[in-house]
Amino acid sequence: MTLPLRGVYAVTPTRRRRFLWAAWWTGEPAREPFRPPDASQGGARTVEEARAQAERAAGRPLVEIEPAWATAWTRILRGEPPWPRPRARREAPPPPPPDPPRRGPSRPAAARGVSPFAVLGLAEAAGAAEIRRAFRRLALVTHPDRGGDAGEFMRVKWAHDEAMSRLSRPKRRT
Repeated sequence: MTLPLRGVYAVTPTRRRRFLWAAWWTGEPAREPFRPPDASQGGARTVEEARAQAERAAGRPLVEIEPAWATAWTRILRGEPPWPRPRARREAPPPPPPDPPRRGPSRPAAARGVSPFAVLGLAEAAGAAEIRRAFRRLALVTHPDRGGDAGEFMRVKWAHDEAMSRLSRPKRRT
């Protein structure tokens, strides 16, 4: 006893925001070897319009199946295999080494034991505006892009950062 043949159709969206349908009514679609549809067409504006066009081509009602079949047919039309081959799994790269613990800005070797205010040529009670002004004046002289020494510029930059951070720290009560 053979089961009555049912007609089926699949709908998939296209790159142009339309729908392509593929219908099989003389035989069920087969995966291996891929059985081409009895009829197919693209350009439907809605899924319902695609279904109506497929049923009109078959001359009878059709049952919807998963869209992968219509997608497989579009791949064949593009000259590709109907079913994409599974990609070979790549091994995950090893995790990066852990970062060393971060500490605050380190002093350049030339600045150890020296007050940042002394490097900038300022008094210990200097304000933020004075610190910025002194840094700018020294940066114009020591910056490597202006012909200065990179090590000396790093020392001036450290002094600026340290002096500004000292200003933002709350004063200790005695």
